Amino acid sequence: MNNNKPILGIKDKPSPIQWLTLSLQHLFAMFGATVLVPYLIGLSPAVALISSGLGTLAFLLITQFKVPAYLGSSFAFIAPVIAAKELGGPGAAMIGTFIAGIVYGLVALLIKKVGYRWIMNILPPIVVGPVIMVIGLGLAGTAVNQAMNNPVTQEYSLLYFSVALVTLIATILFTMFGKGVFSFIPILAGIIVGYIYALVVGVVNFQPVLDAKWVKMPDFIFPFVDYDININTAILALFVPVAIVTLAEHIGHQLVLSKVVGKDYIKDPGLHRSILGDGTATMISGLMGGPPKTTYGENIGVLAITKVYSVYILAGAAVLAIVFGFIGKVTALINSIPAPVMGGVSILLFGIIASSGLRILVDAKMDFSKNRNLVIASVILVTGIGGASIHFGEQFKLEGMALAAILGVILNLALPGKEKVSDDLFEEAIDVKETK
Repeated sequence: MNNNKPILGIKDKPSPIQWLTLSLQHLFAMFGATVLVPYLIGLSPAVALISSGLGTLAFLLITQFKVPAYLGSSFAFIAPVIAAKELGGPGAAMIGTFIAGIVYGLVALLIKKVGYRWIMNILPPIVVGPVIMVIGLGLAGTAVNQAMNNPVTQEYSLLYFSVALVTLIATILFTMFGKGVFSFIPILAGIIVGYIYALVVGVVNFQPVLDAKWVKMPDFIFPFVDYDININTAILALFVPVAIVTLAEHIGHQLVLSKVVGKDYIKDPGLHRSILGDGTATMISGLMGGPPKTTYGENIGVLAITKVYSVYILAGAAVLAIVFGFIGKVTALINSIPAPVMGGVSILLFGIIASSGLRILVDAKMDFSKNRNLVIASVILVTGIGGASIHFGEQFKLEGMALAAILGVILNLALPGKEKVSDDLFEEAIDVKETK
């Protein structure tokens, strides 16, 4: 258990100054990654901020204000959202996002009834680790393309690549050597440095920021207003497997948070409540045009550093995010960030996602001298990164990470030598610096 006495406990109310400053701290911690995802997938960063705030408030309510967590944009769903938009526009992506939330809700109901052992049986580290590696490596081409090419001509540009490299180097330096406030906002700090360099070399159009209104209605995307509901097997195939895999990510975050705060959140308020909270946040996002949601490791890091666990602080950050979403100049400023700046940050971020999958295997002490583990990891990596696909007629297509995840689950269940799942997840040693 955690022997460090908190400065503010879970239900402690902060003073007004503490409330504002510490909530801003959490806002800045999640800001860079939360707006990066919609930037990459062509959705509104303002809506992403508002939906993250509303989703976090819903999560706090569902978990009975016992779990201090912030929910931001999920990187795991970048590829499915892009693919869904190609199939049927933004509406299809929102339908898929809502379906992912429903999957979380159904899993939460099942865990409430029969416990969580079953999900750990189908999603052990040997499956989850390689799938997360596929998520990161599968996005590598997107990051490099943004970093190297002029977004208008799609031709190689040394000037644009220099912007990406400056951003990447700055983000690495903040990640490695950042102290104080910079230790938990390396992404945001790197974007700021890259943006300033881009301004100096003349690849930023700042005029839209000057022209933007202070208060502006975000570009919401509502069902039945902006698109018709059309659920098909293609959307299900894109989102359901990813939602199942990201459940393992959610469990990891809850374990880390439990260790930080010193409370067993797997038992109280229960894994079913936190998963339902995550799913509800994702459904809220899908109803208004935002990306899927996940609990954020950056904000868990802030909790660990500050030892301030008050849910009021997280709720304050959520309210601030909602307010920021309606400030037109903030949205215009985000939209003015050049593609190579985001590309530079993405090179590191997508690499970290892939590396975190590797870390899951290392932490679980996976023995790759065993052919079982070698076979499962190999099939997942090659089918996922290689873009293998299965087509059933015109409507149903299973490909990439979704196919790799399903193959991994099947192999894990079918091959002999499966290890026993621990009865008490909270007692297992978990590193505090869990990633998204």
